[in-house]
Amino acid sequence: MRRRLERLIGIAATEGNALTPLRNGDEIFPAMLDAVRGARHTIDMMTFVYWRGEIARDFAHALADRARAGIRVRLLLDGFGSRTIEDDLLTLMDEAGVQVAWFRKPLHLSPFKQNHRCHRKVLVVDETTAFTGGVGIAEEWCGDARDPSEWRDTHVRVSGPAVDGICAAFAQNWAECHDELFDEHDRFVDHEPRGDAIVQVVRGSASIGWQDMQTLLRVVIESAQTRLRLATAYFSPDVYFVDLLCEAARRGVQVELLVPGPHTDKQVSRIAGRHHYARLLECGVVVREYQRTMLHCKVVTVDGIASLVGSTNLNRRSLDHDEEVMLAVLDETFTASLDADYEKDVSHSMRVQPDRWADRPVAFRAAEKATRAIQHFL
Repeated sequence: MRRRLERLIGIAATEGNALTPLRNGDEIFPAMLDAVRGARHTIDMMTFVYWRGEIARDFAHALADRARAGIRVRLLLDGFGSRTIEDDLLTLMDEAGVQVAWFRKPLHLSPFKQNHRCHRKVLVVDETTAFTGGVGIAEEWCGDARDPSEWRDTHVRVSGPAVDGICAAFAQNWAECHDELFDEHDRFVDHEPRGDAIVQVVRGSASIGWQDMQTLLRVVIESAQTRLRLATAYFSPDVYFVDLLCEAARRGVQVELLVPGPHTDKQVSRIAGRHHYARLLECGVVVREYQRTMLHCKVVTVDGIASLVGSTNLNRRSLDHDEEVMLAVLDETFTASLDADYEKDVSHSMRVQPDRWADRPVAFRAAEKATRAIQHFL
């Protein structure tokens, strides 16, 4: 699988990485804030969502404090996803010396560019510690997914050579928004081995035609031999990827799909994804809907040895329109941890039964068909 990914995507994997999976806000936010508060040289952070709440203020104050201490702090916000950030937080960070840049503010763009967003979530501290995954900066992600007010998500802390790939994901988008790509604060450090994980960092960017993120998913799905698990916040792929999942199930792979249930924040995406249930169930794919709260993870595990985790959903928006970043990891211990989390999530999920799904109301079927015209934008 490593050689398939390296040759077909053209990005070398790195060895000697240490990865720590972080489950939900109770683990994710303290780890990220501790890293920010301990920064000694540089902080680079970008996010699609920066909304409101106490956690939004915590990050703004932590970034401002480090900037006042002479640390170079850069914050890249998506012009659409972070539009509701509080003005006083922007003023606080600006006055402290935080360099805040905006990725494609809608009012300043052509209609074509407005649809292409920066969905990457990246935090890099001192060029040696990085975080990426699905979490946004908002109170919805706080807590431990105990009820509908606390979203379920996964993030990863990374150290080792793979940090450079995550740095590049930030730099690629920062270069579009700011004149200065690097300065005297950047040390371009050499990375000592930190662990045993092999990691390939794959970036997805809006363009025309087949993209690296699509190749990544295709290689992983086609390489699965025994078990393929997918958890995605927004499931509305094109027919091609539905066919790939069905082909995997037909060749004997245990294919499991976990998607949001009633607590999704985007019902239209859920309805569009349900259009594919009948075909998936017929092929033998196990489909489950998470019942406890909004499921916002973007995680894939393969055969107990490989995993994908990052910002990419299994939908047309992630694969065709948005800037994304994904870690392709070859490490049994890390993958086992993600599988254990998956099994916890299964215990709070409801399996879609083929016979009951076939008898769903006519109104459900009509709604599913109605989303076909806008699926490309979901």
